[in-house]
Amino acid sequence: MRVNKGTIWTILGVIVAILIAWFLVNILFSVLAFVFKLAVVAVVAVIVFFILRAVFSRDGSERP
Repeated sequence: MRVNKGTIWTILGVIVAILIAWFLVNILFSVLAFVFKLAVVAVVAVIVFFILRAVFSRDGSERP
């Protein structure tokens, strides 16, 4: 069986394209996970801030 030289380069090109795509998708998902985690932390921080503000403002209003 004789393999054409162009066929070898096509197969190697496909393999390299898959490896590059795998690497780029891995980076993309890492960035998206970081952004999602950052958004969740921001929402939780705002909720905790308002809870703490409510707790301390009630505590201060009871004093004369």
